[in-house]
Amino acid sequence: MTKHFSQFEATEGGLALTNAILLYSSGAKPGHSKPQEAFASIHEVDHLDGQPVIAAGTPLTREHLRRWTEALGKALAPVILPDNVLVSHPDMLAWWVPEQVRTSYFALSRPAATLKALAQRTTLPLPYPAHLFVATRSGLGVYALPANKRPGANTQLLFSPVLNVYINGSLCWGNIRKPKALNIAAIPEYERAVFDSWSTHPNAGQEMTVKGKGGLVALWDDLAARKAQRFPVRRLKPFNAGKPKGAPITFGQLIAGAGA
Repeated sequence: MTKHFSQFEATEGGLALTNAILLYSSGAKPGHSKPQEAFASIHEVDHLDGQPVIAAGTPLTREHLRRWTEALGKALAPVILPDNVLVSHPDMLAWWVPEQVRTSYFALSRPAATLKALAQRTTLPLPYPAHLFVATRSGLGVYALPANKRPGANTQLLFSPVLNVYINGSLCWGNIRKPKALNIAAIPEYERAVFDSWSTHPNAGQEMTVKGKGGLVALWDDLAARKAQRFPVRRLKPFNAGKPKGAPITFGQLIAGAGA
């Protein structure tokens, strides 16, 4: 089989197009659901009259993958991981932040008449529990932690009290600007998207993520009215992705599921 395709521009380091990997699948649309069957072949690339042409190939083997993974890995510069980073992967970045008082932004679209401090658009300091963030190519997961320390694989996660978070743990971006990169340098951008955006209303089902009377907005209002310095973590329910009968999810289970 031969196939022409657009010319790859050589780099200053002298890289040239030498091989192509072709993926075959059945029972699925490309880039969507998992294919029922799959096959891959690796091909050398010939150059005829200055144009690259895919030559006949052979089945892709684990040895091929190992060699190319090692070669591609050499192009990645070593990075020293900060203490708060838990997972650093090309497709996933997970880190945690300790509890602290932060400047908070509230502009509730339908404030209840009973609210004491959040009835009007306001900016004020409020306490937040320790949080876990899991950034992937598809979005950002936001979760509260039961203790103010680095989580382990068996740490049971809690629902985040941040209003801009869906009940499944993902951030509601709205008009918030999404970071373009998925690396350690982008961590401040992700945190600003969560903590420095205006809270206008709880998302569907979010009022059920806290224990006690009044719900999530009432909890924030109480903390603001009495100028609290610590968030009552005991008020947060175990995170179960919003499933009515779902079991609590640990940090290890979350990462395993996100990487599946």
